[in-house]
Amino acid sequence: MTKIRFFSIAAAVTATSIAGCKSSDLNITNPGAATVAGALGDPTAFQLLATGLMADYRGLRGGNQGTISILGRERYNFTPQEGRNTTNALLGIVIGGTQKLDPAGFATGPWGTPYNVMRDIFNFKATVAAKADLSTAQKAAALGFAQTIEAAAMMDVVANKDTLGAITEITANPADLAPFVSRDSVYKFILGTLDAAAANLSAGGATFPFTMSAGYAGFNTPTTHLQFNRALKARASVWYATQGGGAAAWAQALTALSASYLNAAATTRAALDVGVYATFAPAPDSPNGLSVANTDLYAHASYTTDAQLKADGVTKDDRYTAKIRSGLPSRQGPVTADGPTSASSTIGFSIWANTSSPIAVIRNEELILLRAEAKLGTGDKAGAIADLNQVRQNSGGLPASTLTAASTDDAVLNGILYEKRFSLMMEGHRWVDMKRYKKLDLLPLDVASGPNKNFVARVIPIPQAECLIRAKTTGALLGPNGQNNCAP
Repeated sequence: MTKIRFFSIAAAVTATSIAGCKSSDLNITNPGAATVAGALGDPTAFQLLATGLMADYRGLRGGNQGTISILGRERYNFTPQEGRNTTNALLGIVIGGTQKLDPAGFATGPWGTPYNVMRDIFNFKATVAAKADLSTAQKAAALGFAQTIEAAAMMDVVANKDTLGAITEITANPADLAPFVSRDSVYKFILGTLDAAAANLSAGGATFPFTMSAGYAGFNTPTTHLQFNRALKARASVWYATQGGGAAAWAQALTALSASYLNAAATTRAALDVGVYATFAPAPDSPNGLSVANTDLYAHASYTTDAQLKADGVTKDDRYTAKIRSGLPSRQGPVTADGPTSASSTIGFSIWANTSSPIAVIRNEELILLRAEAKLGTGDKAGAIADLNQVRQNSGGLPASTLTAASTDDAVLNGILYEKRFSLMMEGHRWVDMKRYKKLDLLPLDVASGPNKNFVARVIPIPQAECLIRAKTTGALLGPNGQNNCAP
């Protein structure tokens, strides 16, 4: 959404005219704050609200991927002028003898953004309900769109907060503090919201009552958007299956994939890249902050050592050569009196060529690998290997895996995780995947011992400011099952 900017025009506003103003003249409506009443009274406002939701989610995706890619040892943010961009995520602080992320530090940034999105969705849904000029089908289509984004935003929250739980309720009065619910309840909220959205999209007619952004090309009608919705349902179900959902969630994932835009026979880059994208534009709009224009963005050196080789035994995985650029000036995080706080790197990313490059929300390539996970989870080991090989050979240019039906489940899982690591590089999955499968200890520690020993965070804490206001307002910090959500 375009930001409102105010400019002072000295020739038009003089000291004399200011002195002549009454105090009541200054009681103006904030044009940057969307209200239901304002949207109902302005024929262009409904389109702006829909555009705003897409812009909100775009900002959430870019910010979320930027944070968790550091935690997942995909990238560094080497800023010589601000060392905490490195140390906050790699060193954290010591609480009770244990290294944890600082609840007042940079890593807590992904907390407010999704709830701003949720507030805007709350207002959008209220506007839809009150608009008399929308048909029943148009209202269903609009609600299905909003609910899909609502569930997607909550997926980012549960990925970050994990066992801390989250808040799923948006109250009419923003000052009212809604309660925390458990991780299991968050997943059930996400899956239920996606299903409610699917029902609305199915009843939504042929078109949306607003124009979608370019990132939704191919998924910009209620019917095609339903395929996007099912793709997100598949991702959420796979995540939930590994965190308490079990067999029922695996089955839900396979059902959702069959109703999505999964093309398991895709062999070309274009076919693998089919999906929904968050679109960006250069400043003063909203630039892609992960593009090559960001000179502080470095790739973790482990990509170079871990990339597998093609059949010639020399050339690296095509995904490595396409997405990693070498030859950058060597840089590392701050060095303290106790030594370095991180390793150095000379490689960066070439995934996004400029600040206008779109970032994927979910692509066909991910859907194939989600199906591999779901097949493995339901005992179809051979099917899982076939899917990972489909991606491995056509996206990575690698020879087929040596995995067979006689391989252990863990060996097949590690094969899937390798493909996901290189296929979905910097798309917001590595840290989440390793955490879901209890493999965070396999992520590299740049400094493995001594005073500057690195650690891998398990959760992003609830921000200290949120905890303080809850303690002041409610007198308690307890969440589900008596859990103190402010003490991970």
